[in-house]
Amino acid sequence: MTSAMSDGREAGTERCRSRVQEAITTAARRGTPLTASAIARTAGGDRTFLYRHRDLLELLPVTSIRATGEMPEPGTATRASLQADLANANARAARLSARVQQLENRLSRHLGNQAWHESGLGTPADVAELQAAVSRLEQRQTELTRQLDDRQAELEAARAANRELTRALNQRV
Repeated sequence: MTSAMSDGREAGTERCRSRVQEAITTAARRGTPLTASAIARTAGGDRTFLYRHRDLLELLPVTSIRATGEMPEPGTATRASLQADLANANARAARLSARVQQLENRLSRHLGNQAWHESGLGTPADVAELQAAVSRLEQRQTELTRQLDDRQAELEAARAANRELTRALNQRV
């Protein structure tokens, strides 16, 4: 099953790669902009596919140079490379921001718990022990209540028998 899923995923990736290469060739022939967004839109995919497959992304400036015949000076950044760098920097900043927020929340919870326990307002450390004791006492109370009810019933029966005997003795006389 896993092999079939893996084979299917690889086949889908190859189909998407061929659509992207076709879109790059078509855009170069027509003279349309060779940007990651335009190529992804034409190929019917997503820009992230290009960023995950760097070889396809690197084809953009090379194909643009071939199509226009303009060779940039060494060390000069192309528009596409600057856009890719900006997208990567924005994604990294978002990841770092999320991580900072996660760490701030964790620190806040830790400091709050620490302050709660140091103030004496927190629950005692032996809460489980106290709860077990309460449970035992509640069981004992239930048992004693049942015993008291049984004894009161016996006492009522004894009183009723005593009244009957006294009445029987009084009627004979």
